[in-house]
Amino acid sequence: MPNWITLPTPLGPVRAWQALPSGSPRAGLVVIQEIFGANAHIRHVAEQYAGEGYAVLAPSFFDLIEPDLQLDYDADGVSRGKALVDELGVDRAVTVVEAAAAVLAPYGKVGTVGYCWGGTIAMLAAQRLGLPSASYYGARNVPFLDAAFKAPAIFHFGDQDASIPAAAVAAHREKQPDLPVYVYPADHAFNREVGMHYHPASANLARERTLAFFSENLR
Repeated sequence: MPNWITLPTPLGPVRAWQALPSGSPRAGLVVIQEIFGANAHIRHVAEQYAGEGYAVLAPSFFDLIEPDLQLDYDADGVSRGKALVDELGVDRAVTVVEAAAAVLAPYGKVGTVGYCWGGTIAMLAAQRLGLPSASYYGARNVPFLDAAFKAPAIFHFGDQDASIPAAAVAAHREKQPDLPVYVYPADHAFNREVGMHYHPASANLARERTLAFFSENLR
């Protein structure tokens, strides 16, 4: 059964939602949260990937600031979440991903998939840690696009996402032409089943592409 474990990191312990497949894992996967914490939605995403055969950890990144924090999908939650990820910083977030990947290493190759803020951290994991990564609607990607990638990455965006204009999506193709970029008829957070912007057709297609990406790059 999925459960919380304590993930040791150089920055201190954080909780991580662990979801394991019923059989031998095909690889490891770090699921990286949105700005709302390792909440029920993110834990469900982790369990979905475990159902596809992956050993999954979804770290609770905010534990480094305020343990067991999960935010609502309202204006206050958005404001608090943005402040928290700014306080956490990308370097500390990547350190947590690296620690999770180390725990998953016995299961084989390790990749990451991240959403919103987590989409940017997933991209950084490909650049800095050499982990094949799927980045969903990472609004903070552009400042980091000039850096070299140590592992392949795949990007998913919605064409109705006001937080990521078309020019930002185009920058991914211009600066990293070898990496696949997909755009869907959807808004930000189109993969979040509990949100008003959930778009099932886009979510399902992006998931198919992400699973194909991992099948190829985590063999």
